[in-house]
Amino acid sequence: MAKILTKEVRRKETAVPETGAEMSRRVRLGAVLVRAKQGLREVMLSAGTEVLMAMLEDDRTALCGPKHSQSEERRNHRHGYDTGPLVLGGRKVAVRKPRVRSIDGDEEVELPTWRQFTDEDPLTDRALEQMLVGVTTRKYERSLEPLPEGLESQGTSRSSVSRRFVARTSAQVEAFLARSVKDEDYPVVMIDGTGFGDHLMLVAMGIDSKGEKHVLGVREGTTESEGVCRSLLQDLIERGLDVERARLFVIDGGKGIRKAIRDVFGAWALVQRCQEHKRRNVLDHLPKSKRARVSKAMRDAWKSESEATARRLLRQLAKDLERAHPGAVASLREGLDETLTVLSLGVKGSLARTLVSTNPIENLQGLLKQVVRNVKRWRGGSMALRWAVTGLMEAEKRFRRVKGHREMPQLLAALSSKIEEKKAA
Repeated sequence: MAKILTKEVRRKETAVPETGAEMSRRVRLGAVLVRAKQGLREVMLSAGTEVLMAMLEDDRTALCGPKHSQSEERRNHRHGYDTGPLVLGGRKVAVRKPRVRSIDGDEEVELPTWRQFTDEDPLTDRALEQMLVGVTTRKYERSLEPLPEGLESQGTSRSSVSRRFVARTSAQVEAFLARSVKDEDYPVVMIDGTGFGDHLMLVAMGIDSKGEKHVLGVREGTTESEGVCRSLLQDLIERGLDVERARLFVIDGGKGIRKAIRDVFGAWALVQRCQEHKRRNVLDHLPKSKRARVSKAMRDAWKSESEATARRLLRQLAKDLERAHPGAVASLREGLDETLTVLSLGVKGSLARTLVSTNPIENLQGLLKQVVRNVKRWRGGSMALRWAVTGLMEAEKRFRRVKGHREMPQLLAALSSKIEEKKAA
């Protein structure tokens, strides 16, 4: 087939290229018909390097005129060949490139096909995508499609892939951490942390008035301390989060996070402690024989129709356990009222079940764990932050509205009403 293609090239049966970013010319080489708007990978893998060379020679003919022809209107001339790199399927390949120079200024003239294929199939995008789906740097080259015969792969070593990943994600981190949050209202903010080796990433996720989830910010630290959380919240305010707005914060119960929220947002913040975390904390203080009964009693109380009924049932449960299991009682009573915040707002149905736990943000943390599952050594906080932001951006693509999103207007009205009650008290 290569011989047939070469003969067709010599007969100059190639079409004249159109100019512009949307060129759709065709190149005929025997029985092969190639659209120039195809990607380089499709062209090279389907028809070989002869087709690419024919397209480049076709460009040169359009710029310089037929070979050995004389014309006073000619503005460019042929200038031999050079070797240049193109990105093909996630790697670099060296390709023989025809050269053209202008007659007047003797400057290099770029071939349209070369420019088009240079812009396509970005190398860093491919490397980033492979890493996100779980391909390690050692196995990167094995994950790529086979090259046409005669081409050598470049830029697929472990170090090369790692450098491109670091360069791309470093730029993403800077842009991600500077994103404005002032153009959207977030009546609900969930805060939770996840560990990356010795580093902890504290993440804030907002739920807007339509029930859509958004990653608001992330801070690197070693624990869910008050200082790390305060830094995260202050950053959100600097990027446009309104302080004087009734807002529900859903947390797992960390004292440092709770104190930071109170200090930064004051009476504007209503805190909902995760009921699931509270239930597990209480059960940890009980023998296995009593865990099922106590777990059911706590869940039944939280399903009550009113805050008063739920509080009464939980206090009665604490009284029943007080003599035999004081540790469980202390855990149950600590922050008890904050496990009832959503119930006190009168929110019902699916939205209430969504907001009484940190499950939505814990699902996000689970996606982060998937992204970083192949990382064995964490070389500092900057590396952990790069991976965290990369994972968060990937997770945002999969976000769906929270369950019960149609009940958000009910929550908005209840939040405003609750704040007015606090001010009047």
